[in-house]
Amino acid sequence: MKNTKPNKELLELLIKGDRVAFYNIYERYCKRLYGFVCRYIKIEEDADEIIQDVFLKIWETRNRIDVYSSFESFLFTITYNTTISLLRKRANEKKYLQSLQTIVESTDITDEIYYTELSEHITNLLDKLTPRQKEIFQLSRKEGLTNQEIATKLNISLNTVKKHMTNSLSFLKNNIDNGFIISVLFVCLFF
Repeated sequence: MKNTKPNKELLELLIKGDRVAFYNIYERYCKRLYGFVCRYIKIEEDADEIIQDVFLKIWETRNRIDVYSSFESFLFTITYNTTISLLRKRANEKKYLQSLQTIVESTDITDEIYYTELSEHITNLLDKLTPRQKEIFQLSRKEGLTNQEIATKLNISLNTVKKHMTNSLSFLKNNIDNGFIISVLFVCLFF
């Protein structure tokens, strides 16, 4: 049987440490949050981890919840931030770059403009890499080759490939405005 208590009442109980109220809030929102996260994170285990982290944060910060402000906004902000944190953590993994591309491809024209702008910026940054760094980066990210496959193909050491990839990723990270990326992801996640 579903709990029909209003959010305000459940939140007041939650703030006092009521585990039943916490469970009811979890039941009320977990499927919506899971669906929200799964639209962008295609790996179920990671989506589960995000939802667990979100509700753990809710429990740990329950005494700071304002029952008079929008709890849903608070909840989705925590979910958004947790999702972004995981995407950042996994950014070097090809499957997450593909997830990010899926996010961008599934958005409307405004979002496409942001993506195009970011893509052009990245292309310009790639042009600033040394020819060898650019070649190794493209073999890795566009052709999906492993570091070992790149080393074999270019007849260079594995450590050289790793060094070039590390330098390239560091250069890109330092030259892409994080605020711009967050803005793009925010638009993609919330609109």
